[in-house]
Amino acid sequence: MSPVGEGVPLTWEQPRVGAQVAVRVPASSANLGPGFDSVGIALGVWDECVVTVVEEPGVVVEVHGEGAGAVPLDETHLVVQALTQVFARIGLERPAGLLLDCRNSVPHSRGLGSSATAIVTGALAGAALGCPQVTAFADGDDAVRDAILEVVNEVASAMEGHPDNASASVYGGATVSVMTPELMTTRLPLHADLAVLVCVPSARLSTALARSVLPDSVPLAVAAQSTARGALLVHALTHDPGALLAGTVDVLHQEQRRPSYPAAMALVDRLRARGHAATISGAGPSVLVLTTTGALDGARAVAQESAGWDVIAPGVPSAGCAVDTVVH
Repeated sequence: MSPVGEGVPLTWEQPRVGAQVAVRVPASSANLGPGFDSVGIALGVWDECVVTVVEEPGVVVEVHGEGAGAVPLDETHLVVQALTQVFARIGLERPAGLLLDCRNSVPHSRGLGSSATAIVTGALAGAALGCPQVTAFADGDDAVRDAILEVVNEVASAMEGHPDNASASVYGGATVSVMTPELMTTRLPLHADLAVLVCVPSARLSTALARSVLPDSVPLAVAAQSTARGALLVHALTHDPGALLAGTVDVLHQEQRRPSYPAAMALVDRLRARGHAATISGAGPSVLVLTTTGALDGARAVAQESAGWDVIAPGVPSAGCAVDTVVH
């Protein structure tokens, strides 16, 4: 369920040969400090994919940009896996013949939600192929869009195992999600002056490795402090950016993973010492800075004092994944 929208009844039909959809999905940053596995924010870096149902059985995947030459080009590709999961969810057979043309801009293994972006891409493409009402989605019908996005969010969050990245990529803006056990996602009305800076290194870090060093339990006092900081984070994002520095303090995961990304933590330390609300982006090693439009250049200057970082201000898209074209 999702309070994002009440949704409408959706109908599903088996796609014919020649059916085609073009979708795009934004990157995301998760955690934002204390919002571990629950808070995410969309970033204005996009993956695009065109999926076509073809007569010849089999799956053909073409990848351009990020991941080219490194990701699988068969049914194990994340976009294909997610598309398959959606067809199972809506009770249809996945088309036997598929051609995928993926054009990726989201960096891989950098803590910018590339796996969630791919999963949302496949889930949205599958839903768009199977739902005749998706034309209303593309034409701006909010009720149809919310109903389709609820399906996409459900499938993508289940595949990821945590909804923070997936929900932000689905809905755009910033989101808070829980899976206990029902999935609930709500969008945060971001403060008009909020701005983001992302520092992307050349180094990579797998999410599995980053999670492997985390403890299974924490003391009650640590959990209580994390809860308080998470509440302050939401307040800072929505009402008072002046509280961002205090609201992004983390006690659950960043220090524990410092040995996994020492350069990233050194940059976080330097930015925070200069008054900028820096955190590790997702599992790292990218660094996210939550700031204001007036302080953005100052944060950028501090970040650029260190070599080896691609410093960008991608913005936060107010809407998430989108269906650009559809042919049924």
